[in-house]
Amino acid sequence: MSSHHTLTAILASSNLDASTTFYARLGFTVHADYPPSYRILSDGRGAELHLTSMEKGWLEPERNPFGVYFYTEDVDELAAEFGRSVIHPPQNKPWGMYEFAVSDPDGTLIRVGKPTKK
Repeated sequence: MSSHHTLTAILASSNLDASTTFYARLGFTVHADYPPSYRILSDGRGAELHLTSMEKGWLEPERNPFGVYFYTEDVDELAAEFGRSVIHPPQNKPWGMYEFAVSDPDGTLIRVGKPTKK
């Protein structure tokens, strides 16, 4: 039995192609596709994200309560990739992380960060 442990988020998407394009900016590519309603993305470094189609009206982007935290060393580079779309610019947080925040096309909060060095 493997001791490897992972947890993968499954996010609702109103448009799998738009979501795939958004997450490509974070370094994700399509790992597996199950048309018309399910897609698995991977960054090639161990992170994986599942996207599932949602019915119209199921989730309002401006009221989306969901979020994902993406741990990476590339915080500044990815913040620059998103430019003016960044909600909160990269900064050190009291909880020991250097992070920024952006929203995906369906309003899911995406925090991108790394532990600060002490």
